[in-house]
Amino acid sequence: MLAEVFDGAPFHQAQRLALQIIVAQHQRCDFIGGPREQAVAARGGHRCTTGRIQQDLEIDLDVGGIDAGRIINEIGIDASAVCRVLDTPALREAEIAEQMARLAVNGKAGLLRIGFGIASLAAGLPGILTRFRHHFPQVQVSMRDMSTPDQIAALEQGDIDVGFVRLPAERAELVTVPVLEEVLVAAVPRGMSYRKGLSGLRNEPFVVISRSVSASFFDHLVETCRAAGFSPRIVQEVNELFTVLNLVQSGLGVSLVPRSASLMRVPNVRLLDTNQAEAKWRIGLAWRKLDQADPLVRNFVRLARLPRNGVPTGALRP
Repeated sequence: MLAEVFDGAPFHQAQRLALQIIVAQHQRCDFIGGPREQAVAARGGHRCTTGRIQQDLEIDLDVGGIDAGRIINEIGIDASAVCRVLDTPALREAEIAEQMARLAVNGKAGLLRIGFGIASLAAGLPGILTRFRHHFPQVQVSMRDMSTPDQIAALEQGDIDVGFVRLPAERAELVTVPVLEEVLVAAVPRGMSYRKGLSGLRNEPFVVISRSVSASFFDHLVETCRAAGFSPRIVQEVNELFTVLNLVQSGLGVSLVPRSASLMRVPNVRLLDTNQAEAKWRIGLAWRKLDQADPLVRNFVRLARLPRNGVPTGALRP
């Protein structure tokens, strides 16, 4: 009996159908690349016959000295049954699932969850996504607009796979590499003089993102002002960058915001260079150390680290 051949596992109906599907796939010669599949394909197209099924079974299961004909008889496979399996929607779905599973093993299919902030949009994230989708079109990408602290928490909890975070973002569980750059610019209402640059705003009230929302951003703003020779007089802290820009528009105060805030197109607000080296910062790609071997994460990290203006050519290898 087959229980002796397969370590005591009896052939139930589901197992019989699975083997029929395996054999049927070999009959179609549509496997790719493996030595067994190549051996089947080398025999060329052939009709569904018991003899051919037996040869395929010997190749697919590597039964060697086992009597493949006895296996065929015991599980009840015949040529007509295989041909019927070939025409079933279940087989077609199984073939698609098998193909996607093979792609997923190499990081070429699956779901990649990405965290990002508005700063990364202007700094080069769209180009990274375009390259990734070009090389890995079968991967579904889910984007989440999040602050750096929220991204770090989501990474640690496994809610996202990679994130574009403000550096430094040192966590024992995470790996970070710099991939993009951004810079703070002065946001002033239209009509306000800016001839003296950032230092000319020393007496102006500041509207800023609350430190409770992003301590790193808040501290960076204060440090940039101090580099220009003053400490900002903060009159209002808010939770959203869009709110900051609208309060600047209303004349409540001035601010420092990421250059990418221009994407919000708030009217009557000018965004001007500070000419302070301290205004720049780096945006890094972060992922969990536990996911370093994940082929999907590995493929995305490799593409993200390419030069921003580089044009990848040829096939990329994992």
